[in-house]
Amino acid sequence: MSELLARITISPEVCHGKPVIRSLRYPVESILEYLAGGDSMEDVLREFPDLERDDLLACLEFARCSLQLKSQ
Repeated sequence: MSELLARITISPEVCHGKPVIRSLRYPVESILEYLAGGDSMEDVLREFPDLERDDLLACLEFARCSLQLKSQ
């Protein structure tokens, strides 16, 4: 597993088992919605100061890997 993907955690006790960033209750899906909606990484990091650039990259990597698994 890549270092980036290690930042994504899944636990039934956190956000109903959805993938989140470092158990901080920021769902990957929500961060991807911000980015897909046109917010820059800098915008998201300003909005959520406890996140790091690598957290956002981890969300993108998680999405890429998820799509890759579905196509196999």
